Amino acid sequence: MRLLLLRHGQTHSNVSGALDTAFPGASLTDLGRRQADAVVQALAGTSIDTIAVSNLLRTAETAHPIATELTLTPVEHDGLREITAGDFEMRADEEAVFGFLGTIADWLDGDLDLRMPGGETCTEFLARYDDAIARVCTDGVAAALVVSHGAAIRTWVTHRASGEHAPIHEGLHNTGCIVLDGSPEEGWTIVAWDREPIGGDWLDDEQAPDPTGGDLDPDDEVPDQSSGS
Repeated sequence: MRLLLLRHGQTHSNVSGALDTAFPGASLTDLGRRQADAVVQALAGTSIDTIAVSNLLRTAETAHPIATELTLTPVEHDGLREITAGDFEMRADEEAVFGFLGTIADWLDGDLDLRMPGGETCTEFLARYDDAIARVCTDGVAAALVVSHGAAIRTWVTHRASGEHAPIHEGLHNTGCIVLDGSPEEGWTIVAWDREPIGGDWLDDEQAPDPTGGDLDPDDEVPDQSSGS
C-alpha cells in the first residue's frame, strides 16, 4: 500500500518557537490554513482511501480541506502525536531547543533507550507510532494520508523505512510530505521526500523558529530551526 506522511500546517507555536507537543496544541496560523488549502490541489488526482490524524488540533485543521474535498472523515489516532517534549514543553529557550533536538538526533543515531527528559524513549515512541500506523493500514486500504508531526514523521521513517531520502537531520517544513510504499508486515520503502510545502515554496516561512520541524543536529551552535510539531 501507499502511505503519505504529511506534516501539519504552520501553527502559532511554530511562529513563536515554542516546543508545543501536549494536547490539544496550538491552532493553525493564517499561513497554516493556506498551506492546508493548497494540499487539496497538490494531491489532486492522488488516490486516497483514508485520512488519519493525531489527537492534536493542528492535524485535524490541516486535514479538513482535503477531507472535505474527498468526502472522507479523518480518523484520530493518539499514537500519531508529536514526540513528547517532556520537561521542555512550551519552552522556546536555547537550552530547551538543544535538549529536545539533541535527544532526537541521538535517537536517529541509534540510542533508542535514551529518554527525553520528562518524556518518552525512542523505543516507546516507535511502539505507539507503529501501533497507530498498523491501525491505519487496515484491510482494503490501498492508500492512506497520515497528517502528523515533523519530528515524529522523520524519526519513525528513519527507523522503519529504507531507500533514498533527503539528509535525515534536515527539517521537514509545514505540509512537507514523505511518501512510502509497503506494509507494516513487509516494511516500507521511501518513494518521495518533499521537505518543502507540497503546495509550493511560496507557502514557506523561513523566518519562523519552528523547533519541531527544524534541523535535528546537536552542534555547538544554535540549531537551525528555520527549516521546518
